Amino acid sequence: MAAPRTGEPVTPPDTDPRRWWGLVVIALAQLMVVLDATIVNIALPSAQRDLGMSDGNRQWVITAYTLAFGGLLLLGGRIADLAGRKRAFVTGLIGFAAASALGGAANGSAMLFGARALQGVFAAVLAPAALSLLTTTFTDPKERGKAFGIYGALAGSGSAIGFIVGGVLTEYLDWRWCLYVNVPIAAVAVIGALVLLHDRPVRGGARLDVPGVLLGCGGLVALVYGFSEAESRGWSDPLVLGLFAAAAVLLAGFVWWQGRAPMPLLPLHVLRDRNRAGCFLTMMLAVIGMFGLFLFMTYYLQVVLGYSPVRTGLAFLPLTVAIVIGSTQISARLLHHVPPRLLMVPGMVLASGGMVILTRMTVHSAYTTEILPALLLMGLGMGLTFMPVFATATAGVAPQDAGVTSATVNTSQQVGGSIGTALLNTIATTSSATYVTAHLTDPSHRKAVVREAVVHGYTVAIWVAAGIMLLAAVVAGTLVTARAPRHGPPAGAVG
Repeated sequence: MAAPRTGEPVTPPDTDPRRWWGLVVIALAQLMVVLDATIVNIALPSAQRDLGMSDGNRQWVITAYTLAFGGLLLLGGRIADLAGRKRAFVTGLIGFAAASALGGAANGSAMLFGARALQGVFAAVLAPAALSLLTTTFTDPKERGKAFGIYGALAGSGSAIGFIVGGVLTEYLDWRWCLYVNVPIAAVAVIGALVLLHDRPVRGGARLDVPGVLLGCGGLVALVYGFSEAESRGWSDPLVLGLFAAAAVLLAGFVWWQGRAPMPLLPLHVLRDRNRAGCFLTMMLAVIGMFGLFLFMTYYLQVVLGYSPVRTGLAFLPLTVAIVIGSTQISARLLHHVPPRLLMVPGMVLASGGMVILTRMTVHSAYTTEILPALLLMGLGMGLTFMPVFATATAGVAPQDAGVTSATVNTSQQVGGSIGTALLNTIATTSSATYVTAHLTDPSHRKAVVREAVVHGYTVAIWVAAGIMLLAAVVAGTLVTARAPRHGPPAGAVG
């Protein structure tokens, strides 16, 4: 084969007929990582009973994963750049599967917490490697649109799929299978990766930025932990305030050091690019609203309407289908014809409109007429938004920065999810308490009033989420100025 001309991708060639099978492998791994953030939510009550966890400690099943995942993503991204994306991808898969098996076999809460933290560690290596492999595999604008459409659909719907799979496994098998299920998935992905995926040569002489790791990862861990604790302790708790203060100091020190480090963990030119920064911020704001939806709708369907775990999971299925359609059939087909913001802005407006519909729900709402239309709008909006965000944020990045750029996209998701869960849950519980105080005049009606108060709290928080999604539309419309890929240079190209 003739040597490629300067500026063309070296590996893999765009003519490799197996690249679409490689996409299946990458998508499978990404789906496993994303759905694992929610698959245990429905299984949590069963696991709590089985292992004798206290109400105060049960949150660590979720928090241990999100802390390790969100806090170590930048490190994982740079490891992918330095050690090789394929090597990092396979290592992440094997480690994730081993940690999942350990969690499934847990004989106590401490063992389960530790396994979930290990899952988060390996997910932090796996997720950036997956996205950067996708970035370097598909460089043709039209093919890139299709590939990122599939990836965006999985990123947007993975959490909802987690609820479905978690409900089925918990109800018909055992909560432990919510963890064991990752082992066969990872095994298939490892074999596929070894056979189908390619990588560029690793840079020689590159070193890891240890001070950057300590400052950046320490700051992210403190930030994610702070939001997690704010949900249960309140925003004025000394521990929460201390974590936020530590996060501010560490992240400020990280930015200062990255401008001076000889081989920075996160080169600042990645963040200075206007389109890329706009995509990161849009992603974070979108996920704040989306995680709020998952949190409230799960409790609303199970606790207020009395749905079973499986029925709750299936109730999210139309949302998942709408995300896939919006991402693969609309965004992927249009991205190489129109600027990214012409997809992102309408997407966020649609999603916000879906949220507004949900603010009208009551303790007696009908799923088909009052919940389903909102989920469909939300799904289409997310599908329209996520695909161009991923494609634009990773376009035009130098190969040696592909991993850390991918990690920054994932970090914006994780931080957004942590903020959304803590912020919106706090708003909901506060509004519910205020409603009870104002409306509980007859103690004999307490149960009915409390149910109404819970739903009232959800609707108030959903109003806030709708506003945050409109803010995401404004951010996308003002900051993301990239042209359609076929009409100009790659979005966000950097030297």
